[in-house]
Amino acid sequence: MFTDTVFALASGSIRAAIAVIRLSGPATGAVVAALCGGSLPAPRHASLRRLRDPSGAMLDHALVLWMPGPGTYTGEDCAELHVHGGRAVIDGVAAALTNAGLRPAEPGEFTRRAFLNGRMDLVEAEAVHDLVAAETEAQRKQALRQLEGELGALYQDWADRLRGILAYQEALIDFPDEDLPPEVEDQLVTTLHVVRTEIGTHLNDAGRGEKLREGLFFAITGAPNVGKSTLINALAERDVAIVSEFPGTTRDVLETRVVLGGVPVTLVDTAGLRETTDSIEAEGVRRAIARAEDADLVLTVVEAGSPPGDTAASLLIANKADLGLPGPDGALRISAKTGLGMDALRTRLAEAARKMTESSGPPPLTRFRHRAALLEAADHLDAAEHAELPELRGEDLRLAMRALGRITGHVSVEDILDTVFSKFCIGK
Repeated sequence: MFTDTVFALASGSIRAAIAVIRLSGPATGAVVAALCGGSLPAPRHASLRRLRDPSGAMLDHALVLWMPGPGTYTGEDCAELHVHGGRAVIDGVAAALTNAGLRPAEPGEFTRRAFLNGRMDLVEAEAVHDLVAAETEAQRKQALRQLEGELGALYQDWADRLRGILAYQEALIDFPDEDLPPEVEDQLVTTLHVVRTEIGTHLNDAGRGEKLREGLFFAITGAPNVGKSTLINALAERDVAIVSEFPGTTRDVLETRVVLGGVPVTLVDTAGLRETTDSIEAEGVRRAIARAEDADLVLTVVEAGSPPGDTAASLLIANKADLGLPGPDGALRISAKTGLGMDALRTRLAEAARKMTESSGPPPLTRFRHRAALLEAADHLDAAEHAELPELRGEDLRLAMRALGRITGHVSVEDILDTVFSKFCIGK
């Protein structure tokens, strides 16, 4: 499919002992052979070689891996040059590759080639990005499940079943006088309903996969001077917010990223909630309220010994418990200053984060793109279930299949035609 050959520094730009330069494309073998003095290493065996530029000057001692296609990551001829990680070495090898007619790869181009060459579907390609970006163990496991093809297989199964009933539907449309058994219509309707129900169940997952991939937001709210900034500093284990005895010190939304229960969580410190004539503080209060409305969990902080007031807290926290005062009913007593109760709070927050992102059964949705396509497919299947004319039902089935196909990147009219011809002997 591709006539050009690309290369990229796959190991990142930070100076290290070893740097890995990847190549992919039809000229890979010839270029690597030229760098190695005219001969290629044995396929898929690391070989120590001297790399030389066209003038014969030595560039480096390197481990060279030669991997002929199509059984490679991209489906093309590929190679890896494991060179020393100094900037001058990398630049020298890159210059030699450029002079040989190769070009630097664009962002994501190796995985794009893998998709276009049929080595993975779009869902798996997205999982590659998620795996590279994973910050926590839970994110890594989710990305690996997706990369293993579990999510793509689920969507492909629905598409295959819809393709099968569409074949039946086309037969009912094209051969109305053939006296096809009533079981054909019954099976079509039953399978359609089952697929629609399964898609609905998959969509009704509270966004667990998306929340795990992107991270949760926990907002810390409360009146001025109850210790919100001290609390976020304690949870982050570093100075995120300025702590002061003067009310209204925090006037804007401050954020910091932590890991709780294996889930990335952005903690949001907000301005103290109170009536104020200060326009800047009032804007901070407005932002605090808006952030709390969008948060996955709201931690409302009050002072121990004070009534909680009118609050819709997800978790009520009575701070300054080191003063010996009781907290409101249901509140978790802590002292962000001394550490009293902080372990219990971290445990509660970790349990909440896990509960919001854990899933059982099939892998969860991980992207809004998938959700939008599934919602579209579900709408078309609803319409197909209630269609009065077989032609309308067939059209909605096609549109539902197309929506599913956009998720994995598999959209083909030929698939439908193959199923129709193989099952109903249309050619007679």
